[in-house]
Amino acid sequence: MKKRSSADIDQAVVNVWKRELGQLSTRNFAHRFAASEDLVSRLEIHKKLEKHDGCVNTLSFNAGGDILVSGSDDLRVILWDWETGRDKLSFRSGHANNVFQANFMPFSDDRTIITCAADGEIRQAQILEGGEVKTILLGKHEESQVHKLAIEPGSAHIFYSCGEDGVVQHFDLRTRSATELFTCLCVDDLKGYRPYVPLNAIAIDPRNPDLFAVGGMDKFAQLYDIRKYKWDGSSDFGQPACYFCPQHLIGNEDTGITGLSFSDQSELLVSYGDEFIYLFTQSMGLRNPPFPSSSFMVSMGSDTSKVEPGSIASSSSMDLDGKNAPQVYMGHRNCETVKDVSFFGPRCEYVTSGSDCGRIFIWKKRGGELIRVMEADKDVVNCTEPHPHTMALASSGIEYDIKIWTPKAIERATLPTNIGQVCLFHSVCIEIHILKNLLIAFDLMAWLDPVIYEIR
Repeated sequence: MKKRSSADIDQAVVNVWKRELGQLSTRNFAHRFAASEDLVSRLEIHKKLEKHDGCVNTLSFNAGGDILVSGSDDLRVILWDWETGRDKLSFRSGHANNVFQANFMPFSDDRTIITCAADGEIRQAQILEGGEVKTILLGKHEESQVHKLAIEPGSAHIFYSCGEDGVVQHFDLRTRSATELFTCLCVDDLKGYRPYVPLNAIAIDPRNPDLFAVGGMDKFAQLYDIRKYKWDGSSDFGQPACYFCPQHLIGNEDTGITGLSFSDQSELLVSYGDEFIYLFTQSMGLRNPPFPSSSFMVSMGSDTSKVEPGSIASSSSMDLDGKNAPQVYMGHRNCETVKDVSFFGPRCEYVTSGSDCGRIFIWKKRGGELIRVMEADKDVVNCTEPHPHTMALASSGIEYDIKIWTPKAIERATLPTNIGQVCLFHSVCIEIHILKNLLIAFDLMAWLDPVIYEIR
C-alpha cells in the first residue's frame, strides 16, 4: 500500500485546525476534502449496471444525484438506482436510431426527460403515474444526426439542440415548439467541402446562461449570445460573439471538436479528435476569426505539432509571443468515436475523458498533470459523467454495461508507466484491423501478414 506523504497529512491537520478556529468554513472544509487527490486515487468500480443490449452513448444524473439515466443503441432509456445497481424504469425512447443524449429537465420531479438520436429527432418523455411513459416528438434536424442537447441552467422549459446539419435549435416545452436559430458556418473552409459546420457538441455557460458554445467538424469552438437574437426574426443571428482555438490548430483541416464543457468559473473545455483537450478562459476568446499564419505555433514545454496523441508531454500556459495560451491535457486517444469531456470535483478541480484504449483519464485542471488512468472498457470509453455532489463517476462506451466508480479502494492507485505507448499501440491495432478487413475483401492478405509480424 502506498503511504500518504507527510505533506498530505500535515495539510489535512492544518485544515482541521483552521476549521475548528473558524478560519475555514464548514463548506470550504468539505469542498477541500471532497476534492482531495487521495479520493481520486482510490476510485474503483462500485457497481456494473447491466440491462442495455447495445452501446451506451449517454449518461446523466438527476439534480439530487440518486438517479442515473442512460440511453443506448438499443433505443431504450433506463433510469437506475445506481447505488444498488437496480433499474427503476426502462422504456422505448420512440427513436428509430441510436439514442445519443438523455437528460432530466430541472424542477420536473424527475418525470420529464429529453432525448436526441441518430434519427435527427428531439423527443420528450413524460413519466406518468404508475410508471407509464408517453413520448412526444418536439422537433427534428432533417437528414442529420443529433449528438447533443444543452439545458438552460435553472430552467424547467428551455433547451437547445445541435445537429450534423450545422443547425442550432431552441426549444420551449411550454409551447412544444422548435425555433431554428442559425446555421453554424465554417470560419475558413480551406478545402471547400461545405459552407457549414457539422456539429457534435453544445454547452451553456452556467454563470451566464445567455452564452452557449458549439463545436463540430471544425477547429473553432464558437460562442454565441442569445440576447442578440430577435424573436420576431428581424435580425441575422449567426455571428459568434467570439471564437476559441489553439493557435497551432488554426488552418488545420484534419481535426474537429467532439466535446465541450463549461466549468463553474466560465472556463471552456474543448476536446479535439486526433488531438488533445484544451482549457480556455473567457479572455482567450478571439473576437474576429483569425486565418492561418506560419507564426501561429504554440509552445507548451514541447512542440505539440510533433507530439502524437497517446503520448505524455509537459505543458505550460504561454505561447511564443508571451500571451496566454490554453492549458492542454494529453495522454488519451480520441480518434475513433465522438467523445465527451467533463469537469470533475466540487469546484471543477479535475478534467476527465474517455479514450480509444478503453481507459478513463483524469487530469488536474491546474497544470494539466495526468493523475489517474482506469481500465473501463474492452474497446472505447465515450462517456464519463461526474456525480453532481460527490466524488463518484459513471462511465460507458462500446461495451453494453455502465460502470459506477466510487473512492472506496483501500490502496491508492498509481499511474501505469507505459500508458502513452499502450494507447498508441491500441490505436495502431485498430487501424491494422480495419486495413486487414479491406485486404481480405480484395484477397491481399499475403501482403499484410509480414507487416503485422514485424510490428508485433
